[in-house]
Amino acid sequence: MNPFDNGLRPRAYDLVVFDWDGTLYDSTALIVRCIQSACEDLGLPVPERTQAAYVIGLGLHDALAHVAPTLPTERVPELGQRYRHHYFKRQHELSLFEGVLPLLATLKERNHWLAVATGKTRQGLDEALAHVELVGLFDSSRTADETFSKPHPRMLQELIAEFGVEPERTLMIGDTTHDLQLAVNAGTHSVAVSFGAHEPAAFTDYPTRFVAHSMTELHDWLRQHA
Repeated sequence: MNPFDNGLRPRAYDLVVFDWDGTLYDSTALIVRCIQSACEDLGLPVPERTQAAYVIGLGLHDALAHVAPTLPTERVPELGQRYRHHYFKRQHELSLFEGVLPLLATLKERNHWLAVATGKTRQGLDEALAHVELVGLFDSSRTADETFSKPHPRMLQELIAEFGVEPERTLMIGDTTHDLQLAVNAGTHSVAVSFGAHEPAAFTDYPTRFVAHSMTELHDWLRQHA
C-alpha cells in the first residue's frame, strides 16, 4: 500500500483499529444499566456505575465474573442471559457518537485499513454494524468470542498479521485501560478517548499518543498525525 496520502504527506499508520462500545458507539450508559439490572435479577449486590463501567471492553463472561465475584462460575452464563435480555430490549436506542461518520470517511479517503477489536460477540458486533448501517465499511474485525479477550494481545496480533503491517504502523483507539493495555501488549501505538467507560485519570499510566475529549478532537488529531 502506498504510504502517502494522495502525495501530500507520509502516513504514520497503515492500520487503524477501533474499540466499539464507548469509542464509536454511544453505549456505555446502557451497558452499565444492563449489568446492574442483571445483577439485581439474580439477587446479587448491584455494582456502582464505576464498577460496572470498568469491565466494558472485556469479553462478557470475564466482565460479569468480575462484577459478580460471589457468583459461582457455573452460574455466570445465567447472569449473561439476564444481561442480554435487558440489552436486547433497549439496543434500538443506541447510536454512533456524533462525528464518527466523517471521521471514518477521512480515514478511508487516506486509504488506511480500518478494523474493530471489541469485547462484543461476533453476533453482537454484526447486529450493531447493521443497526448503524456500517456493514462493509471496516476491512476486518475481531470479537471476544473468536479469539482471546482484551487485554491479551491476540486480537491485534491477528489483525496485524492479516494485513501484513508492522505493530508500530498500527494504531489502537479505545476508551478503556483494557484497550490501552492491549496496545502495549501487542506493541502498537494507542490513542484514548475520555468520553467512554473509563475516567481519563486512569490513562496516565499508559504511553498513549493522545487523549481525545471529544470526537472532534479525535478527528483533528487523526487528520494531523495518523
